[in-house]
Amino acid sequence: MAIFSDFLEKTVEVFMNDFSVFGDSFQSCLDNLEAILTRCEETNLVLNWKKCHFMMTEGIVLGHKVSKAGLEVDEAKIDVIAKLPPSSNVKALRSFLGHVGFYRRFVKGFSQIARPLSALLEANRPYDFNEDCCDVFETLKYALTTAPVLIAPNWT
Repeated sequence: MAIFSDFLEKTVEVFMNDFSVFGDSFQSCLDNLEAILTRCEETNLVLNWKKCHFMMTEGIVLGHKVSKAGLEVDEAKIDVIAKLPPSSNVKALRSFLGHVGFYRRFVKGFSQIARPLSALLEANRPYDFNEDCCDVFETLKYALTTAPVLIAPNWT
């Protein structure tokens, strides 16, 4: 079992009920996939074949574009963020902050930048979406729509 767990660490990324099998070459991907699928059969793990994608060079995983270039924000999400109008009420602001908060890892100092908007969500505070809030709103939109690509380290 320890040998298989070492193999897993080098060939599979797992998150909740999703996993990605990878390798250094086409053949190693096939070999790794065969080993993982064999293990799934041995343990009676049932896969939803409609949700299985094989030999992808890029794809959307957990709202992020994953490719050889690294981890990027999904372009469809960028378009949605770029077109958002300033929030006109607490509900709209909460929705915006929830949406952009998903991508906080792409924006250095996200919490500090978003603080004026977050303050508007405090209880018993009047909703005053002033010029400072508008600037912060546009700053977050810009930061999220022009985020750099994150690349996983190559340990070799």
